[in-house]
Amino acid sequence: MSGSLWLKPPTTVTPLPAIPRPRGEKHAAGEAAPGPAAGEAAPGPAAGEAAAGASPPGVAPALDGDGLAVDPIDELAARLDDFVALAVHPDEIAALLESDGMTDDHIRLTYGRADSFALAEDLYARVERRHTAPEAPPAGPWHSELAGCLLRGLVFALPGLAYVLAAPLLAGEHGRFGLPGGTIPLLAGAVTGWVWNQALSHRAYTWLGLGDRPAAARALLTGAPAGALAGAAVAFAVAAPGELPAALFAAGQSLYLAAATVLLVLGRERALLLALLPLAGAVPAFRWDLPDLLRGGLLLASLTAAVVFAALVLRPGVRRGVAGRGGPPRAASLPYGLFGLGSGLLVLHAGIGDTLVSGAGAVVALTLSMGPAEWLLHRFRGESLTRLRTLSTAREFRRAVAGTLVLCLGGYLTVLVGLTLTAVLAWPGAPWPTLPRLVTLLLIGTVLWLGLLLQAFGAVASAAAVCLVAAAAQTVEPAAGPAATGGAAALLAVLTCVLLVRPTAHRA
Repeated sequence: MSGSLWLKPPTTVTPLPAIPRPRGEKHAAGEAAPGPAAGEAAPGPAAGEAAAGASPPGVAPALDGDGLAVDPIDELAARLDDFVALAVHPDEIAALLESDGMTDDHIRLTYGRADSFALAEDLYARVERRHTAPEAPPAGPWHSELAGCLLRGLVFALPGLAYVLAAPLLAGEHGRFGLPGGTIPLLAGAVTGWVWNQALSHRAYTWLGLGDRPAAARALLTGAPAGALAGAAVAFAVAAPGELPAALFAAGQSLYLAAATVLLVLGRERALLLALLPLAGAVPAFRWDLPDLLRGGLLLASLTAAVVFAALVLRPGVRRGVAGRGGPPRAASLPYGLFGLGSGLLVLHAGIGDTLVSGAGAVVALTLSMGPAEWLLHRFRGESLTRLRTLSTAREFRRAVAGTLVLCLGGYLTVLVGLTLTAVLAWPGAPWPTLPRLVTLLLIGTVLWLGLLLQAFGAVASAAAVCLVAAAAQTVEPAAGPAATGGAAALLAVLTCVLLVRPTAHRA
């Protein structure tokens, strides 16, 4: 038997409440309900019903095949099997019993347990857990296809052909800080554009995450022209006498960055690729000299196409949105701009090589690698969510996530090495990278990928601070570049492991 038995009814006779029954269950034909005792009011219909497995006073208990009385708790467990198997704590079962009107007096009389909590614990122990596996998350921004990421990497790198076309037009007489003439306005305009457009992209993506595409278009409609003007103003401000052509090219560069930001944020990568096709005319310029008129025409054609496509996709932003709706705070986008500044400066330092060709090859490799890097970020996120659904202990999850992190980072660095060697083979006269420069390039790649990973998980302030410190140290003392980049990579690796091995970091 399942516990102490009531050998005689309680001295106080009170009608028992209804015992939980499945919906629609009726007494079998011919089953008699107990009548009221002498001097007792007849109970209502609910009090007259008997639970499956429970034997009210005056009704013979159910017997099994051997003629033995069936344990009423076993019968109750069989009836509530589906619910009890899904419960994660006995209190859930106790709440169900109490909600169906099962009192402690009735539990003591029928099941021999002190109260609903004791009965719930017994039921919980008798029924095996059968929790249903969570459904896989629907495809979303984290589940991008490899082809789309490679396309983005391509449109990141193709604008580099514009510098090949414009090189004869930008040649200055005297450079500053040991750099070719016209370099300072170009770098100043590019860095300004990176900072502004990173912050603008975050704000527009926030609107998209809220499901308001017109608001995202309005943010780009006002922010992109402002960023283009800021980049052009900085380029003209730092231009020295004789660097006016470089400043004009930097202004066009700022306008292109603004248009490209609009197209990329709104998912128009193919339109941007189409706008960049005229730059393919720079391929013959690697071996032959092209007329200046043709060079300028190809540059203007590509810039005009990018601006026209951006204006077309911004048409929804012209319409006003819902009046009075507040947007995301602008201060929240500032860390993303600072991360763009730090990472951009690190890439520029990678481009200052022993020769101009070797430095350009490193920049091309880093830029092209951003496509595979984005895909590997998606893969890390997807694998982590899978482990979150399939593993049952925090220790197993930590080990699985750490292994996935190592594989994804190793895959990105392998791709970066392959792209670097490909650039050396494809670029006429490019020297093979020395081992120290290759190690420095891999450290910069590690910093960029881990920084993007932390940014994707909301830890952008930490990533921005580390990148800014490393870039500042390398700017002040170029010889300390490998040490600064290595320290930044190690620090970001520690931050990533501390943050991303926690299951709560991966919950949507």
